[in-house]
Amino acid sequence: MQHMNRDRVADSPSLSLVIPAYNESPRIAATLRAAERFLSDESYLMEVIVVDDGSSDETATIARQFARPDGSVRVLSIPHGGKAAALRAGMRAASHDLVAFSDADLATPLSFLSDLRAAISDGCDVAIGSREGPGAYRVGEPRYRHVMGRVFNLLVRLLLLPGIQDSQCGFKIFHRTAAQQILSRCRLYADDRSVVRGPRVTAFDVEMLVVAKTLGYRICSIPVVWTYGERSKVQPAQDTWNNVRDVLRVRLNAWRGLYT
Repeated sequence: MQHMNRDRVADSPSLSLVIPAYNESPRIAATLRAAERFLSDESYLMEVIVVDDGSSDETATIARQFARPDGSVRVLSIPHGGKAAALRAGMRAASHDLVAFSDADLATPLSFLSDLRAAISDGCDVAIGSREGPGAYRVGEPRYRHVMGRVFNLLVRLLLLPGIQDSQCGFKIFHRTAAQQILSRCRLYADDRSVVRGPRVTAFDVEMLVVAKTLGYRICSIPVVWTYGERSKVQPAQDTWNNVRDVLRVRLNAWRGLYT
């Protein structure tokens, strides 16, 4: 990213973008090239943090080809712990005013970061991409996947987050202070005893939003365009069961007052 961080506007909130990656060697280079094209046109200071989640392929090697001596692009490698562990490591390593994360396949284009940043500027503490509601659009998603997602979200709304139509879109932004306080209270997959194998999807996003709500942070949903990935690592039946268990754990933690 040769032009990143040149001639930036000092009074515009800077941004750390975290990209968790597990066995993403077929597309991580394209993802970082897309980030280069977008970020080179932005006026604010920015860093990209790729978190290699113990990949068994060449993800880390390829990503490090994009690393920059000034730290504007960094690659962190952690033992495999799943997306929650990767996000936790990347968000804790963030150094800028705002902390965002995006899935490695860029299912939601980075251009929507502008909409999420605008929501923060308008007074939101947390802005989340939403694939539901006016202005949102899903591209190429199989019908069965959509139905399963809506059933899961109904459970989340009934038990934890009324009014939030899409808690699971992997495209979110936080004030850095809010991110730090939220992460310090999250409990899912937060210790070495949490065993995660393969590209497991979790309800870590849900827990972060529950903690944010508990702490009184304002959460805003922003409609986005999202494209279903043909090489998605989601295992619908197994991941749905895991997520339901996670949601029940979060509900129990909330009842016990563990997020205050």
